[in-house]
Amino acid sequence: MIYDYVIQEEASFKKSINVSEGWDWSFWEHIKRSTLYKNSQFERDNENRDKRPFRNIIRPILNIQYRTEGFDVKDIEIYADNSEIYYKSFIIRKYHDDWALENAVDNFIDNLVESYIDYGGVLVKDTDPMPEVVNLRTIAFCDQTDILSGPFAIKHQFSPQQLRDMEKNGWGNPKKGATIDIETLITLADKEKKNDFQKNLTPGKYIEIYELHGWFPDKEGKEFNQEIHIIAFYKNQNDQKMGVTLFTAKEPKLPFKFLSRDKIQGRALGFGGIEELFESQVWTNYSEIQIREMLELASKVFFKTTDQRFKTRNQLVNADNGQIFDLQQGTDISQIDTIPRNLIIFENAIRKWEEHANRIGAAGEVLQGEPPTAGTPFKSLETQIIEAKSLHKWRQGKIASFVEEIYRDWIIPRISKEITKGKKFLSELSSEEIIELADKFVDRKVFEIQKEDVLNGELPQDSKLLEQKIRTKFLKGGNKRFFELLKNELKDTPLKIKTNIAGRQKNLALLTDKVVNVLRQFLATPQIRQDPEMIKLLNVILESSGMSPIMFGAAPAMAAQQPSSATLPLKEFSDKTFTK
Repeated sequence: MIYDYVIQEEASFKKSINVSEGWDWSFWEHIKRSTLYKNSQFERDNENRDKRPFRNIIRPILNIQYRTEGFDVKDIEIYADNSEIYYKSFIIRKYHDDWALENAVDNFIDNLVESYIDYGGVLVKDTDPMPEVVNLRTIAFCDQTDILSGPFAIKHQFSPQQLRDMEKNGWGNPKKGATIDIETLITLADKEKKNDFQKNLTPGKYIEIYELHGWFPDKEGKEFNQEIHIIAFYKNQNDQKMGVTLFTAKEPKLPFKFLSRDKIQGRALGFGGIEELFESQVWTNYSEIQIREMLELASKVFFKTTDQRFKTRNQLVNADNGQIFDLQQGTDISQIDTIPRNLIIFENAIRKWEEHANRIGAAGEVLQGEPPTAGTPFKSLETQIIEAKSLHKWRQGKIASFVEEIYRDWIIPRISKEITKGKKFLSELSSEEIIELADKFVDRKVFEIQKEDVLNGELPQDSKLLEQKIRTKFLKGGNKRFFELLKNELKDTPLKIKTNIAGRQKNLALLTDKVVNVLRQFLATPQIRQDPEMIKLLNVILESSGMSPIMFGAAPAMAAQQPSSATLPLKEFSDKTFTK
């Protein structure tokens, strides 16, 4: 019975599996511990916090990883894979920008990156119109060695209205395998909630729904099929747990994709960004608790005396400042030393564990925004930044490839269908895009006007004056323009995708500095542009700096074929450096 199977698997899911000799691991425990540590919560006795500080060293490192390993919608480029109509890729990209904004693709990428980093893996489900990232905390059970290799279930918390909204998908329909209708299930769940004090602590009414995917045998037990089952449970009058089905169907293909971070053989999730900081966090908290205890002791004042009757005759708590006390002859009173002399030992331990965490998480001082040591050369700092981001850049590439796969298999087919229906949309253009459009629009408009003049038996208007007039009018329209895709205009046009994340690695401040220095060099030695050998050297410098020679028009100047006799400009150029 499918209900007994779900109950048994969910119960056994909390048990550990053996990853390697001496290493047991639990998917459920891993997710729980990662969530607690990320949110500054202890694993045990978490309600006792007044004497147990939690110094969270994990969040700052996670925030760095989110920023450096994630990317934006603008880095995703969709284009027409056809040389004859490739020019239409511009309007396809602008439509994708509009579609991505409407469907919150940026949020999807952010959620994907966070799950990948936090837990060591991300599970994505194909939903219409936009895939969704499955919260791994909602996994009721799965194969702990490989999530998608066996049956798994996702536990949802639906409100009554959310459950009613699922009727359009066939939930509660007997023709779709339902054994109960949605309204009856809501009534049973509401009755159970009123009889359950624990559940009644929350004002909302939430019904637990299990979404089960996997290969299951047919009624005869002879043939296995990939199926989906939507089931729920309620308690009958005898307090017995009863299972009901809302929907069941065969699945031609499993609508899920999974990406592992730093894959570990033998377990479903890779090495998570929080997991790699478990040890550092535990010992940092230990040292903080010891420091708190020492500070509490140091904050108290104790006295010792040889006068046995002093305490009965005096109360130091109520004494005035500067008050003089009488002691018996031959006795003395003094303060007990409570200075926390071992404090520095624990402070050093905290510092070392934080440094260790930063190394493990590739979150050095340069990525944390800490100012460099005085006297650090500018080029040295730039090199440190590039090296510090190298690990994050590698992981970012894996995430980008995963997103490309999702686009190819799920998103682009939907966008292709939408485009063929015909669309009119408003898009905001960059300055570069406006100039590109203006050039094409002006050329076409000038040609049309001059053609009309000739057909009317008139002399064609002056091209330059006409261009200037049309360009001025076009640019006054601003950077927001309406675009229209005609119905079936791109029918049967194959679309492809690429993620251009290389540009995200450029530090804009560093790039600006390089451009300014190149400009200064051009102004100081204009003869450089006339020397082919010098141009070759300049191209190498520009490409090595992460810039395109085309930006500066350096490559075309090579065609000048001037004699290579400019020794003085070459010397001047070598004497000037591209540093501040």
